[in-house]
Amino acid sequence: MAYETFEKIEGVIQSVNRGDSCCTMMLSVISGSSIINVVVDGETMVIDNVRLRPGMRIAAFYDANLPVPAVYPPQYRAEIVTSLRRGQQVVLDYFDDSLTSADNSLRLNIGPMTNVRTANGQSYGCSPENSELLVYYTTTTFSIPAQTTPQKIVVMCQY
Repeated sequence: MAYETFEKIEGVIQSVNRGDSCCTMMLSVISGSSIINVVVDGETMVIDNVRLRPGMRIAAFYDANLPVPAVYPPQYRAEIVTSLRRGQQVVLDYFDDSLTSADNSLRLNIGPMTNVRTANGQSYGCSPENSELLVYYTTTTFSIPAQTTPQKIVVMCQY
């Protein structure tokens, strides 16, 4: 799956409600000063299979090319949802052979404590360059591109 059309919503879950079916739930997420509804269904990849609950800080990625209902507050169908710790950032992008993101905004320096794995939680035994990566980090340098030693990398393997 190509992730270049994915956009990120980051915020805190205000409420979790049942969606249109028993297999769907609606997350009301406070993002900045606005509320955004995020639909999570059986096809949504929830990283680490965490139970989504109010008060949890998350990032949800949706496909910007898919149609969305013209409702207020805005509503998006999440493709990927991940929980975030305090101060943690996450980015989903293609990283080249020098581990630089496609938009040249971030370069990764893999450290001995960087946890590299696949989306289903298995250890990833290869080098993660030239792949779509979900990267978790806290601090970056002020250089261009910014550099970071990520805490965790999820390799979005193509099957």
